[in-house]
Amino acid sequence: MQQWQKISLMLCTFGFLKEIRPSEPFIVDYLAGPWRNLTMDEVIQEAFPIGTYSYLAQLAVIFLITDLLRYKPLIVVNGLAGIVIWSMLAWTTSLQSLKILEVFYGTYCAAEVAYYSYIYAKVDREHYQKVTSQTRAAIYSGKFFAGVLAQALYYFKVMDYKQLNYLSVAAQISATVWALLLPPVQTSMYFHRAAIRRADVGEPTDEQSFENDLASDKNSVASSSSKKKVISAFVLIWVHFKSSFTNLTVLQWSIWYALAMAGYIQVLAYIQFLWSNVDPSQPAIWNGAVEAVVTLLGAIVSLLAGYIHSGFLRPRSSLFALSILSLGQSAAILLATTTSSLAMCYLGYVTFGVLYAFTITVVSAEIAKNISDDSFGLVFGFNTLVALSLQTLLTYAVTDADGWFALDIFGQFTVYGYYFVVLSVIYAVFLLGEIVSSVCRRKD
Repeated sequence: MQQWQKISLMLCTFGFLKEIRPSEPFIVDYLAGPWRNLTMDEVIQEAFPIGTYSYLAQLAVIFLITDLLRYKPLIVVNGLAGIVIWSMLAWTTSLQSLKILEVFYGTYCAAEVAYYSYIYAKVDREHYQKVTSQTRAAIYSGKFFAGVLAQALYYFKVMDYKQLNYLSVAAQISATVWALLLPPVQTSMYFHRAAIRRADVGEPTDEQSFENDLASDKNSVASSSSKKKVISAFVLIWVHFKSSFTNLTVLQWSIWYALAMAGYIQVLAYIQFLWSNVDPSQPAIWNGAVEAVVTLLGAIVSLLAGYIHSGFLRPRSSLFALSILSLGQSAAILLATTTSSLAMCYLGYVTFGVLYAFTITVVSAEIAKNISDDSFGLVFGFNTLVALSLQTLLTYAVTDADGWFALDIFGQFTVYGYYFVVLSVIYAVFLLGEIVSSVCRRKD
């Protein structure tokens, strides 16, 4: 086994272990059950929004700290935050403790950037595509295993909702111990660059010029002061940012990435509340199985998307596809919201998840094709930051008890459904603009 394969295997093992959280598919029923005696309104409108705000507040800072500390320490922090979260879920009972827990949940989510960035600093660029697919496959595998495990243990009455948290704690401890064994990283993308980093042939001129300036002195980074190193890092961040987002193709795909991710995260965060309320006479006991199915189908369509998207997506067809797929996601959410059948609600969620998995894979690939390798973390990190900002706005507008509307769960999901209708309309307008622009060019 080659060195890059060993490193990828070690990181993927961490990714698999940290996703083994069998308590997650039933977290809402646990919180509103006899173990904690919280009401649905307290969980939805007072506790969960704190996790969203915490995630947004920490993401940008953790992105920079991750690069400064060279990835591994933040992977360990990711595991430690997981231990705190699921330990508090298992052994605390108050609403206040749940709110504190949500702050750590923001850390847990934000620190995931280290998991996705670490591998690029440890392997050569020629292996980027392979290790990217492997690290994502590890995440899917862990989620699928956790969903199946949770459903089996609960269905056969081996464990109740509270006891599932013990397995989640054990998995987070195992992931953290494993993270300590990961080899350290000597260089990073911005604050600890190698003495010479050649720009790719296809990179924009201003980025190439800056990279060549860095490369002109082999010892420039090693001999520079800390202040100069920090300034150089931020200048390079700006160069990468400018060269990426002045590309209209990258901007077009990034808008969908950020807007759709905001809606997706919001649906994912509150879907269990919808399942618990859609038919009070029928308990939502198949959550684990449904999450496992979504994960499995999501992994399959993601692989398919990687093979088929490059053949049919052209400027016009891509805009049309994004509009139609967004409309399909809207229909799936509205189906889940308006039905009185739990089975149909599950079906709507599965359809939504599969459509999102397919589209986000295509969009991610298109963005990656149009930016330099060094810009991956920055571009996707910024897109995620925009998505979280929009999600925070959504949370405050329709979910938070102190927000603008504080809608009930059905009102919230109606908003999310029409949110994707708006997204569909946006790309229909983009398509119309492209057609009009093309006709005008022909006339000229």
